[in-house]
Amino acid sequence: MSDEERFLRPDVIIEPLVDRFYASLHTVAPVQSAMNLAFLHVPLLESYLQSPQVHLNASHNPELRGAFFVNIDERRGGDVRALLNSIKRDRADLLRFAAAIVEGEEILRQGATGFDLTPLYPKLPTVLAGLVELAYDTSNQPSMRYIEPLVYRSHAYLEDRQSVQLSVETGVERPFVVSTPRLPSSEVLELRIPFRHQGLEELFKARVRATTKGRLREALELGDDQAASLDNLLTAEPNLSDDRHIDGGARLRYFGHACLLMQTPQAAIITDPWISADSTATGRFTYADLPDHIDLALVTHGHQDHIVLETLLQLRGRVGAVVVPRSSKGSLCDPSPGLYLSHAGLPVVEVDDFSEVEFPGGKVIATPFLGEHADLDIRAKTTYCVRLGGRTIFVGADSSGVDPAMYRYMRNYVGAVDMAFLGMECAGAPLTWAYQAILTKPVTKKMSDSRTLSGSNAAQAAAIMTELGAAEAYVYAMGEETWLVGHVMATSYNEDSYQLKQVDEFMAWCAAHGVKADHLYGQHEWRWQL
Repeated sequence: MSDEERFLRPDVIIEPLVDRFYASLHTVAPVQSAMNLAFLHVPLLESYLQSPQVHLNASHNPELRGAFFVNIDERRGGDVRALLNSIKRDRADLLRFAAAIVEGEEILRQGATGFDLTPLYPKLPTVLAGLVELAYDTSNQPSMRYIEPLVYRSHAYLEDRQSVQLSVETGVERPFVVSTPRLPSSEVLELRIPFRHQGLEELFKARVRATTKGRLREALELGDDQAASLDNLLTAEPNLSDDRHIDGGARLRYFGHACLLMQTPQAAIITDPWISADSTATGRFTYADLPDHIDLALVTHGHQDHIVLETLLQLRGRVGAVVVPRSSKGSLCDPSPGLYLSHAGLPVVEVDDFSEVEFPGGKVIATPFLGEHADLDIRAKTTYCVRLGGRTIFVGADSSGVDPAMYRYMRNYVGAVDMAFLGMECAGAPLTWAYQAILTKPVTKKMSDSRTLSGSNAAQAAAIMTELGAAEAYVYAMGEETWLVGHVMATSYNEDSYQLKQVDEFMAWCAAHGVKADHLYGQHEWRWQL
C-alpha cells in the first residue's frame, strides 16, 4: 500500500505554530517573537488559568469578537497549565531576552542625551551584545537597531519552537489565532518539524504531483502512529480544476480578501496568497483552482491577513519567488518579511519603492504604501502595479489615500492604471491591538485609539482613483469572507457598520464619475483578450 500513488486531499489545512501559537511575522521573527511570548502569550495563559470560564464565555460573545481571550474548554486547563510551565521552563532564555530588550531601550532613552553613544554599549544587557547598534537620527532622537540576520543565528531563534498541525477542513470556524494556542488533538497530525523542513514541500506538491505514502513517511520523518494518521490526508485521485490554466487572453480571479490571481498562458501572479481549503463549498475559488506553477507571489505587508504562512508554505515548490517589501533593517516595529519567509524555506525577492520584477510577458513595479500601520515607522510595506496582458493593475492592499499627491507622482512614474484594487477597512483596530507587545514605552488609550490600522475611506479612495486615472475600481481586503478571515481577523460587520457605509459612498462616487466599480466578496473573474 505504501507504494501506491497518492495525492494530498484538497481540503487539508496546515496550521504552523510557534510554541503552539499560530505563526505570523511577529511570532516568528526572533526579536518580536520574544516580546510577544513574554508580554502577550504568557500573560494570556496566566489570565486564562485564573478564570478559564471567563475566557471561554468571552470567546463566544459576539461583542468581544477579536478580543484577547483563550478559547479552550476548561476541561483542558491542565494542558494549558502544562504549556505555560513548559514555556517558562524551556523558553526562560527568550523571556530574559525580551526583558533585556525593554531594559536596553530604557537605558538608551535615559542615557542618549545628544552626546556620544559609545559609553552606553557596556551598560546594555549582556544578551544584546553583538546584536544591536545605537544611533541618533537627524532630529537627535536615539534608536536601537537590531542586526536581524545575526539575531536569526543567535540564541533568540529556536527552530524547536516550530511545529505544524495538519487536519481536514471541517467548515467550522477555527478559534481566534492571535490569542488561542493549538493543543494536541486526535483530530490533527502533529509534526515537530521546522517550517523550512523539506518534507513539507514534498507533501504540498502532492496536490498536483503523485507521491506515495512511503515517500511522504520518509520525507516527513513519521513514526508508525503518525504514518497511520497520514492516510486520512491522502486520496487516490487529484482534485484539480480543469480550467486552472488558460490557453489564450488574460484572466484575473479574486480568491477572497486580498488574494488575486492574474494569468496569461505564459505566466501566473498571485497577490497576498490566502486560499480556502473548503473545496466542497460553492461561491469561492480553492486550492484546486491554482495553476500548477505560479511565477510570483506578491506580498504587500506583514499583517497576518496578508502574509499568511499557512498558505505560503503550501506553495513551496510551486512558486518561482515570493516578492516582499524590504524592511528598514532592524527597527523593533519593522521585522524583515524576507528573512521570515526565507527561513521558512521559500524563495524570496526583496523590493524597494519602484523596484521592478519581470516575469514572462509582463512585469511588477513596487509602488509606495501609505498609512494603515498606526503611524509606526514601518517600511516593509508596498503596493504593486502589475503589467499583464496589456493592462496595468494597481494592487493597493490596505494603503490609504491620506496624501493624494503621492498617487499623482505614482501615475507620472507608471502611467495610467486600468484596474485598481483598494482596501477600505477604514475603521481598523487601534495601535495596541497589533503592537502592544513590542511597545517598550506605554501609550495612553486615547493615543492608541487615534492611531489605527485603517485603509481608505470613501473620500480617500476617490482621491486615489482620480490621481491614478483608473477606469475600474474594486474594493477588496475587507475581512468579510468568514471562511478565510474569521479565525485570523475576527471582523464582523452589520448594515450600520461605518466601513460598509463608506464603501457604499465610494460606489456612488464611482457611478457618478463613470468609473466601473464593485465591492468584491467570495469569488469574481475578469477576462480579456491580448
